[in-house]
Amino acid sequence: MTAIPEISAIIPTYNRRDLVIRAIKSALAQTRKVEEIIVIDDGSTDGTDAALKAAFGDRILYVRQANAGVSAARNRGMAMSRGRYIALLDSDDEWLPEKTARQVEWLDAHTEFGMVLCDVERVDGEGRMIDRFRRRDVIREDGWVLSMVLQDPALAPVSAMFRREVFADIGGFDENLATAEDLDFHLRVASRWRIGVVEEILARAVRGQDGLSALARTYDDYTKVIERAVSSAEGRVPRADAQRALAAAYLRNARGAVFENRFADAMRWIRKARSNSSDRAIRREARSTGMLAVKRIALNLLGRGRR
Repeated sequence: MTAIPEISAIIPTYNRRDLVIRAIKSALAQTRKVEEIIVIDDGSTDGTDAALKAAFGDRILYVRQANAGVSAARNRGMAMSRGRYIALLDSDDEWLPEKTARQVEWLDAHTEFGMVLCDVERVDGEGRMIDRFRRRDVIREDGWVLSMVLQDPALAPVSAMFRREVFADIGGFDENLATAEDLDFHLRVASRWRIGVVEEILARAVRGQDGLSALARTYDDYTKVIERAVSSAEGRVPRADAQRALAAAYLRNARGAVFENRFADAMRWIRKARSNSSDRAIRREARSTGMLAVKRIALNLLGRGRR
C-alpha cells in the first residue's frame, strides 16, 4: 500500500481539452508537491482522454464518466481521493505556484480549522485581470464565520483547501442543484467548521467562460440555498443577520427579474425582502429596485407605443 498523499487535487472537466491541460500543469508546478491529481472527465467529446494521456501519462489519475454535472464529478473525485487535504481546481482555472504550500502551512498551524481560502485573481479569456476576489471583504476574521458567510456565500472553488474530515462530515456538493452548489457547500462547511483566510492571491480564475451562472435558474437555486442555510442556522446566528441574509437573497432575485422583464416576479421578491428585514440598507435597496422596475415598465410601454 502506497503512503497516504498529503494533498489531493480534484479537477472536474467537460470539453475543455486545452484548458484542463493548463490547469493540470499548474497543479504539477506547485512548490509543495501535489502527490495525487484526480481528473474526472464528465463525458467530454473533444478528445480530452487522448490529450491527457499523451501529455501526462500516469502522473495523473484520469477517470471518465457519463455526463452528470460538475457536482457529481467533484464528488466522485473527492470520494476516490486519499489525501489528508483536498484542494479543488476547476478545469478553466489555475493555481499559482505557492498555493498548496501556503495553505498546507496554514492548516498545519491551525489544527482546529477545517478549511482555508485564499484571494483569487479573476481574468478574462485573454488573461487580462478583471479584479481581485478578496476573501476578507466578507470573512473579516478567521473562525466561526457562518453569520458573515450567510450575507455573501460566494465561493471560488479554486480558492479552497480543506481537511479530509470536512468531506467525511458534510459530504460533497449537492447534485440536485444546477447552480449555486458552491455557495451551498461553503455554507455547510461554515455551519460545522472554522474557516480561515490566507490574504494572498494564490489562484487565477477565468470569468466569462461557459459556466452556469448566467442561467435564470440561478436566482431560484440561490434563494433555495439561503433559505435552507438560514433554517438550519436558527439559534446559532443573530436573528437580524439571518433575516438580512434572506432579504438580500430575495432582492438579488428581484433585480434579476427586473432585467428579464419579469416585473410581477420582481415585485413579489421585493415584498418578501421588505417583510423579512427592517434593516435600513435592505429597505433602501428594495425602494431602488422597485423604482428601477417602474422605469423599465415605462420604457417598455413607451417602446411599444412607438411601434
